[in-house]
Amino acid sequence: MIFLSVVFTLIGLGTLLWRDDDLIGVPPVVAGTGLVVLGVATGVVWAVRRRRRWERNGEPRPVGNVVQRAKALPRLLRERKAYGLPTTTLATWGFAVLYLVSPVDLLPELLPVIGVTDDAGVAVWLLTSVSTVAGQYLRWERERSGASPRPRKP
Repeated sequence: MIFLSVVFTLIGLGTLLWRDDDLIGVPPVVAGTGLVVLGVATGVVWAVRRRRRWERNGEPRPVGNVVQRAKALPRLLRERKAYGLPTTTLATWGFAVLYLVSPVDLLPELLPVIGVTDDAGVAVWLLTSVSTVAGQYLRWERERSGASPRPRKP
């Protein structure tokens, strides 16, 4: 769902920036704005559903800010077996990085807006996945050391 959010937003921005004639009888400003709003709304729905799924399944929420999670990533990789990080997750991250740096793409960059969206979607998924796992690792690390995680601000 986050991929759709990124795709809609990027296509909407592309329409706003580069389109100068009507799109199926709709002015480009209206079509672009509609796609951006649809993309942002899809992202919000995704975030709300994810939060509810965590609460329903009793999964612990990730802790830490972006800098703390980035600093925890090397420790997570060193302690992946003790933490229980599946090898398939590491392999999926590796394939995502390989796809991002590879010159071969599913959708070539020659296509105006769509060519970049597959890379953007993979990058957003990768950053979200790594950040979530690093946040959950920080929670696990704090619970293991006996320190309770700081409560979230409302």
